[in-house]
Amino acid sequence: MLCRRWIEGDALDLPFTDRYFDAVTVGYGLRNVVDRPKAMREILRVLKPGSRASVLDFNKSSSFFTASLQSWAIDNVVVPLASSYGLTEEYKYLKSSISQYLTGEELEKLAKEAGFSSAKHYELGGGLMGNLVATR
Repeated sequence: MLCRRWIEGDALDLPFTDRYFDAVTVGYGLRNVVDRPKAMREILRVLKPGSRASVLDFNKSSSFFTASLQSWAIDNVVVPLASSYGLTEEYKYLKSSISQYLTGEELEKLAKEAGFSSAKHYELGGGLMGNLVATR
């Protein structure tokens, strides 16, 4: 049986010893961190050698078509749907946060600069989202 408990912490100063985890996953979080290079170095620090990190998030697309589709979907589908559940404030920041995020290529570069031995970004949903997989 797995022992599970929630531990609140700061992504820039994780409350774990070095080489603690076999894997690290981040879902829709790295985009919202103020110091992404430091967060990636913290992820690297807590990973055991040879282990992987997986970072899933919306993409900042380098394609005009994909970026336009994403912008339209946020304005006309995501935010209105969220608003119908009383979650306007929680979702209206998406467009600006995505525009300030990184492309897949930039995420790969960020991981390698943090010290990961390899990094590959996989586009999902036609490039609207992506998953960075990086190996320590």
